Amino acid sequence: MRSIWNGAISFGLVSIPIKLMNATESHAVSFRQIHTEDGGRIRYRKVCELEDREVSQSEIGKAYEDADGSMIPITDEDLSHLPIPTARTIEIVAFVPQERIDPLQMGSAYYLAASGAPAAKPYTLLREALKRSNRVAVAKFALRGRERLGMLRVVGDAIAMHGLLWPDEVRAPEDVAPDSGVTVRDQELDLADALMDTLGEIDLDDLHDEYREALEEVVAAKAAGEAPPQAPEEAAPGKVLDLMAALESSVRAARESRGGGAGPAEEAEVRTLRQRKQPARRAPKETGGKKSTSTAAKKTAAKKTETRKSTSSAARKSTAKSAQPAKKTADRGTAKKAAGKSTAGKSTAGKSTAGKSTAGKATARKTASRGRSA
Repeated sequence: MRSIWNGAISFGLVSIPIKLMNATESHAVSFRQIHTEDGGRIRYRKVCELEDREVSQSEIGKAYEDADGSMIPITDEDLSHLPIPTARTIEIVAFVPQERIDPLQMGSAYYLAASGAPAAKPYTLLREALKRSNRVAVAKFALRGRERLGMLRVVGDAIAMHGLLWPDEVRAPEDVAPDSGVTVRDQELDLADALMDTLGEIDLDDLHDEYREALEEVVAAKAAGEAPPQAPEEAAPGKVLDLMAALESSVRAARESRGGGAGPAEEAEVRTLRQRKQPARRAPKETGGKKSTSTAAKKTAAKKTETRKSTSSAARKSTAKSAQPAKKTADRGTAKKAAGKSTAGKSTAGKSTAGKSTAGKATARKTASRGRSA
C-alpha cells in the first residue's frame, strides 16, 4: 500500500513515526463521457478566464474567494506555517470507550504503519495499551489543508484511524421521525422479532456487490458484440393493506429461503383479539298516533300491576317479620298448650307488648313535661 501522509503520533512525550495509508478501496465501475454521434471523448480543460487559454497544472494555485468575489491567493508556504501542532502530527487528546463515538461521525479509514525500526517499540506499546484498556484514542491531525478529528483503534496487529466529523458537522434528526401518534401493538412486535430470528446472522464476507457484477457482464457482452443479458421481469408489488399479514408472509418466506420450510406455526401465529359486541340500538319511540297512545297505556297498566304486586308482596313480608317475635314470645310461655290456644296467645301477647310500649312512651312524655315546668 502506498502512503499518502507521513508524520508521527504524539502519545504524551512519546513520538511514534508513522505512515498513513488508505484502509479502503473502491471497486465501483467508472464511466467516461463521450460524444454520442461519433464516440469522441469529452474532456474538461482548465482554461484561464482572463487570457482565454488552457493552462497546465504547474500554473494552477489556490485562492480564497472573498464575499465580494475577489480572489485572495494562498500558497503552500502560507499553509506550511499554520500555527497548529497537528500539521505533521497525530496528537492524541483523550482515551474513551468506543461506545462514546457516534457512528454518524465516522468517515474515511486509514492504517497507521510504523515508519522505521525505531518506531516499532512505541508503536507496539500503544497498540497493547489500547487492547488492554478496551478503549479508543481520540486524536487531532491535519490532512489536505484542514485540521481533522480521528479515532485510533486496534485492528488485528495494526492500528487503524477513522476520520471523524466535528460534532457541529452532524445534523440533528429534526422532522425525520414520524408523528408520535403512531402506536405498535405487541403482536406486531412479536412477529417482527420472529422475522429477525428467522433471518438470523450472516457472515459479512459472504456479501458481494451484485450490481457491479451485473454491470461487468453487460460491459463484457457489449465488448464481444453480443446482446446484453436481460433481467427477469419482477412481479408488481401488491399493496400492503394489513401489516400483520405482511409480517406473517415475510416470516414464512424467510424460513423457506433459509431451507427450514414453513416451520412450526406456533412461533409465528398471532391471534387477533376479539372485538367486543356493541349493544343493539333501541328503535326510537314513536310520538303521536293511536298506536303510541295504546302502547303507553299498556305500559302504564303493566307498571301499576307490578306496583300492586310488589306492594302486596312487601306487605306480606313485613307481616311475617313482625309476627315472628310475637310467636317466639308466646311459644315460651305456652309451650304445653294446644295449637289453637297458642294462636290466641300470640295476639294477646302482641297486644300486651304494644300496650307496654305505649305506656312507656306516655311515662316519658310526663317526665319531660315535669322537667320543663320545673
